[in-house]
Amino acid sequence: MTDAITSTPSRVTPDLRKRLQTRFSTPELVELGAAIAWENYRARANRVFGFESEGFYRPAGTKGQ
Repeated sequence: MTDAITSTPSRVTPDLRKRLQTRFSTPELVELGAAIAWENYRARANRVFGFESEGFYRPAGTKGQ
């Protein structure tokens, strides 16, 4: 669902929607879709304004610089 929503243009097909509806309730799908859209918005806004990581997250097994 995330890939389908965040692609441009979005690719939420009737088949995907049907599969999601067998797994999630309508309120759950609305909440999930809203969360995905919000994170996509934030990521795109960060790119537009050139915001980069502040280094708070480091994957396990890596050392700080």
